[in-house]
Amino acid sequence: MWVAPQSTVRILAWSLFFNYVAAGDILKNNGFTTCLDSSDIKVDKVELSFDRASKTINFDVAGSSKKSQNVTASLVITAYGQEFTQEFNPCDKDTKVDQLCPVPVGNFGAKGEQKVPPDFADRIPSIAFAIPDLEAQATLELKSNNGGKTLACISSKVGNGKTLEAPAVSYVAAGIAGAALAVSGAAALAASGQPGAATSSPTFGEVFGWFQSMAINGMLSVNYPPIYRSFTKNFGFSGGLIPWNQMQTTIDNFRNVTGGNLTHNNFAYLQNATLIFQDGTTSNTSKRSLDFISHAVHLVARQISTSVNETSGNSTDENDAGVNHVVKGIQGYVEMLSIPQANTFMTVLLIFAVVIAAIAAGILLFKVILEVWSLFRSFPAKLTNFRKDYWGLMARTITSLILVLYGVWTLYCVFQFTRGDSWAAKVLAGISLALFTAVLAFFTFKIWRIARKYKKAEGNTSGLYEDHETWRKYSLFYDNYKKGYWWIFVPIIVYMFVRGCIIAGGDGHGLFQSAGQLAVEAIMLILLLWSRPYEAKSGQWINITIQVVRVLSVGCILVFVEELGISQTTQTVTGVALIAVQSTLTGVLAILIIVNAIILFFRKKPQVKPRKDPEDLDRDLDNLTPLDARNSLLGQSKPHKRYKSSETGIYNYQHPYEPYQDFPFEKSRHTPTASTDRLIALNSTPYTHETQQSFDNTLYPERKPRLPQLDRPY
Repeated sequence: MWVAPQSTVRILAWSLFFNYVAAGDILKNNGFTTCLDSSDIKVDKVELSFDRASKTINFDVAGSSKKSQNVTASLVITAYGQEFTQEFNPCDKDTKVDQLCPVPVGNFGAKGEQKVPPDFADRIPSIAFAIPDLEAQATLELKSNNGGKTLACISSKVGNGKTLEAPAVSYVAAGIAGAALAVSGAAALAASGQPGAATSSPTFGEVFGWFQSMAINGMLSVNYPPIYRSFTKNFGFSGGLIPWNQMQTTIDNFRNVTGGNLTHNNFAYLQNATLIFQDGTTSNTSKRSLDFISHAVHLVARQISTSVNETSGNSTDENDAGVNHVVKGIQGYVEMLSIPQANTFMTVLLIFAVVIAAIAAGILLFKVILEVWSLFRSFPAKLTNFRKDYWGLMARTITSLILVLYGVWTLYCVFQFTRGDSWAAKVLAGISLALFTAVLAFFTFKIWRIARKYKKAEGNTSGLYEDHETWRKYSLFYDNYKKGYWWIFVPIIVYMFVRGCIIAGGDGHGLFQSAGQLAVEAIMLILLLWSRPYEAKSGQWINITIQVVRVLSVGCILVFVEELGISQTTQTVTGVALIAVQSTLTGVLAILIIVNAIILFFRKKPQVKPRKDPEDLDRDLDNLTPLDARNSLLGQSKPHKRYKSSETGIYNYQHPYEPYQDFPFEKSRHTPTASTDRLIALNSTPYTHETQQSFDNTLYPERKPRLPQLDRPY
């Protein structure tokens, strides 16, 4: 019997760590597609499942035929590049199926349950029931016994019902993002708006941006392994893709009255559809499970209930049985979340509006609480700025949200432009994208102009970090960057825009999407490595690590590109490796958020160190004292050598202390003297420069300027 390679099984076993056990020990098929356009026999329904606990097979099949004829069934099962083929004749004694011997004219159906021998059930490996998103591709062909012509062909996936697609994963990820937001807000409040205070990493924007990257990785038009496709689905919330049934119905009605096409593109249709990914799937199984599937066909014939030429049954009812819906790319990703592709942009727009309303209501409620508080007693001084700058805080919060969502917003808007549908949705997409771009462009211009003003006046851009008003208004764009790299936010905005255009504009062309995104991610990584723009070392390494994982992830996605012809085994192993790497990074970010929270809780008061310009740093390095064995800061400094005035050039100037050069320098210079007794004028004459000069010439004639003594030897 064929057994999966040990290396493959060992790697796939790691996926058990991420498994969310929500199903029993069941193997079943999941939808089917017709692989023959025009055929004499039409299959409307195929449902097969095996329950290991009860050792039973449940089946429900239905279809129709144009004429009566004898056929031979051929079952082909593929998994990990391995192929298993089994043929049987429905009219043979051992494999007889009454409904197919011969195939009748009109509608036919069969539904029942079959017990399987215990020894046969024990042959199915336990790993087939444990690995999430385990699938095998099964193809059934019915061929005419007269000439061998193919009369019907269906293809179906077989899995165990377990999946990495779990609400708990989304809730945990949302909790991590919320914790990052809370820690960032608490750190900003602790700094009391002091200019130059950098936020500790990972920030909310960094964590949310990483979640968006994982979601975008699942939107490309490539042959994803099912295990990785389900994993990326858990992070759809980071891009505003939140399922809401009533909202989808409302959007359908809006599209219907604004020129949208609801045929096979509405929420009700999607609820009854089985998604079939045209880009293909892989499976993790062994030949023992393949033998089970082929042998199950033989067992079905022994205990079935049939119906011929009946139309009252529900087996062919589209509402109950569902329909098969072929999807790929962005459409496949959003429709996994029960969002029709034409509703994508409107869904994100409404979610954005809800978030903005929640932010405004929360800030307003907090302001009301402060106003009521101020009527009875004084509140902490840290909250004074919030009370005075209510509208400014709201504007900065909305701008921060725009900055975080700009990349995925560009993606959804371009996707709406290319897919068409409702004219109103396209207009809203254009207006919102133009508005978001204008907001970011406005702040970019303002910051550039202020930086240019500081550069002309002071020679550097330190004012962006040291001026309180400038910092309060614009620091959300550059607060984590060094003074010399305040401009780094501009290429980051361009990077988000270009990435969204490539993925949405290239939808349906996986090779173009993967190669284009890889180039963009690589350029961004080179920029970060070259500039190292982050003020804190933690932010430096965290952001570079995130970008390295992004580049590696897109490089691995190239393995899934259909044009490259990579084997299914390699694709599945790569998908598991991607899950391991991305989950590890997510866990590390969560741990760092907890560490930052602990540090923030126990730290009394954050000490904000002034950031140095590159030129100031170079000047300080020139003034440093070398710490060697002969010239140490811990040792006594050498006394400075003193030179007489006559030795420094008596002809150049009159030394102010020349009258005292003949006195021995023995007494301490700190001995009290009466040298300051006459610093104040004795008369009431107002003090002027002329009176001071006259006073000095009278008391100290030696201070009068005189010509050099030419006759003095030297």
